[in-house]
Amino acid sequence: MSPAPQKPRFFLPILAGATWRDRAIACLGALAGICATYLLCRLTLGTFSDEIAHVPLLVAPMGATAVLLFAVPASPLAQPWPIIGGNTISALIGIAVALLVPNPVLAAGIAVALAIAVMSLCRCLHPPGGAAALLAVLGGSHVTDAGFLFALDPVAINAVLLTLIGLGYHQLLKHNYPHRPLAAPVNTHGTKDAVPGARTGFTSDDIDGALADLGETFDIDRADLDLLLSRVELRALERSHGDLTCADIMSRDVVYVEPFTRPAQARTLLLERNLRTLPVVDQAGKVIGTVGLRELLAPGSTVEQVMSPALTTRPENPAIDLIIPLTNGKNHAAVITDATNHLVGIVTQTDLLATLGRVPVTE
Repeated sequence: MSPAPQKPRFFLPILAGATWRDRAIACLGALAGICATYLLCRLTLGTFSDEIAHVPLLVAPMGATAVLLFAVPASPLAQPWPIIGGNTISALIGIAVALLVPNPVLAAGIAVALAIAVMSLCRCLHPPGGAAALLAVLGGSHVTDAGFLFALDPVAINAVLLTLIGLGYHQLLKHNYPHRPLAAPVNTHGTKDAVPGARTGFTSDDIDGALADLGETFDIDRADLDLLLSRVELRALERSHGDLTCADIMSRDVVYVEPFTRPAQARTLLLERNLRTLPVVDQAGKVIGTVGLRELLAPGSTVEQVMSPALTTRPENPAIDLIIPLTNGKNHAAVITDATNHLVGIVTQTDLLATLGRVPVTE
């Protein structure tokens, strides 16, 4: 089989994870964001009369802000505080430098350098902030006439409006914005140990060491980088075990209870059979929950009153997909159901561990 033809580099996305659909959404977002910001500023800050035609209602750095806000909303540089704080603080710095340094060339350089330093200290580093500082120095009479108010009107107002529009746009599309990295798994046993899935492989110190080795600054949140590398490990594991399905490793002769079973009966069944989880199945054979010793400690006269929602999956799904849900400290087994939610099997933590380790049966 001949290798797939390589796409011309012109068609490859410059950002990791980007697709043509993402770029189209970013373009539409920028179109809506810039137009809406300009129109809102017209309505709130001025009119279409010639008397205020010299007043800038929309400043150029907002174009660069729109690129970040709509094209790379997961970037730490594109979050609300960097957008608003970065632009506003940088404009204030540029105005102050322009008043203190008469040489425009020197003032321009100092303003941008100070903007980077102060934005970094204030944790609001935002590339368009450099443009806002430069605009405050080289913007001409309408900036000098406005003085420090220029940082408020139009810079801060532009930034706030564009951010609010971006928030609404991303919420409408159900994007994770403001971007919040997924929370790390928590040890549910109340001990200081990391969750099982985090005890092997790379550590936070490994990530910090690798970043120090490379000597580069990357536009990605530290927690996102940790998550990305974890998913890379999982993908590699899936590639080596991807042929195994849940049907290959599941137990088919499943011990289960019915909704009206007494908690004492279920507890006895768990202990006698040396089990940790029992599926709860209704009279039609459909799975409606699971119960273990933890649930049976709660008050209730039937299993149905104390059961938990079942972790379910289909027989044809990859068994490797169960690694995360079965090592999060909450689930001890996954119930395997068919398309109509009827019970067909169960995969326990032991089943998964034996499969991954290829442990031979010796007894």
